[in-house]
Amino acid sequence: MPTTIQINERTLQLLKKLKAELDVSSYDEAIVKMASGQSGKKSLAGFLGKMPKEKILKDLRDENDRY
Repeated sequence: MPTTIQINERTLQLLKKLKAELDVSSYDEAIVKMASGQSGKKSLAGFLGKMPKEKILKDLRDENDRY
């Protein structure tokens, strides 16, 4: 049964890229392959693209956490 999900534009672009790289016919197939580890990739290096490190790590620590 098809379901609609909401994702932001950045996620959509990553999903389109993943679909093309895996050479599959649907986003569903791309998600299933990625989630089940069948993508054939040995590393996820570069998976997040050129997103700044600060943006990725922004909410990693709690407010009370010390540096």
